Amino acid sequence: MVDQLVRATAADNGIRVVGVITTRLTEEARQRHNLSYVATAALGRTMASGLLLASSMKREGSRVNINVRGNGPLGGILVDAGLDGTVRGYVNNPSVELLPNPQGKLDVGGAVGHEGFLHVVRDVGYGYPYSSTVELVSGEIGIDVASYLVTSEQTPSALLVGVFVEPGGVTAAGGLLIQILPKAANDEALIATLESRVSRLTGFTPLLQAGKSLPQIFTELLGDMGLHVFPETQLLRFHCGCTFSRMLGALKMLGEDELRSMIEEDDGAEATCHFCNEVYQADSDHLEKLIVELQESGASR
Repeated sequence: MVDQLVRATAADNGIRVVGVITTRLTEEARQRHNLSYVATAALGRTMASGLLLASSMKREGSRVNINVRGNGPLGGILVDAGLDGTVRGYVNNPSVELLPNPQGKLDVGGAVGHEGFLHVVRDVGYGYPYSSTVELVSGEIGIDVASYLVTSEQTPSALLVGVFVEPGGVTAAGGLLIQILPKAANDEALIATLESRVSRLTGFTPLLQAGKSLPQIFTELLGDMGLHVFPETQLLRFHCGCTFSRMLGALKMLGEDELRSMIEEDDGAEATCHFCNEVYQADSDHLEKLIVELQESGASR
């Protein structure tokens, strides 16, 4: 099934629902970063969460950054997701592997750590970005992001994210976000019903593995609550905006002395993008051109 995002409402617009399928982009991240099983699950859950958070933004170019800093061996996760459906991310220690947790699942919480912080930055496309930091609740990502939504945005939310990884790669990944909007915030019966239904779910990836589409998942949960599924399906993809020219621009900022040192010692320079693991190489001719540009810009002042 193609990576996609679908939106819906229910309970006379008192409930907002967003679902994402991120199987292919999670597999691309796994391959690009050579991720272990547990690192794949941790990054995949965070990328799905980032796309779900970005889906509520309004202005073109809006993006969400999620920075997870726990006390586990994974070291940290950084994800950048956009309203346009693009996402990228990485983990600090991609080769970390742990034994399954007592439930027989990948121990994402142990890899991330049960203590630490979740830092979210929302860039709405103008003015200063909005940022907020909350303490980690479990390190399992989904619960932590839901806690952020309740604590920082005062929006009661249920968030399910999951990644299923087999020896051949990622076979299912995605997430589901259900939010109680202000007009239904005092409807205790509605909230209790919703909580009961969500609590019965054993996860999100089993639904995908059963061949269910996002509208089918929505219908099973909220079909009797005036569900309205929006017809638009947004395509999602792993995408990084790094380029060779941007790499040269970064090298240029190092200054003439450092560039000459690179030419003399290494006959060039190499840079790797943290987000997508793309490797860029600049030879001595490229660096000489940067030096000339620096000299010309200095002479024109």
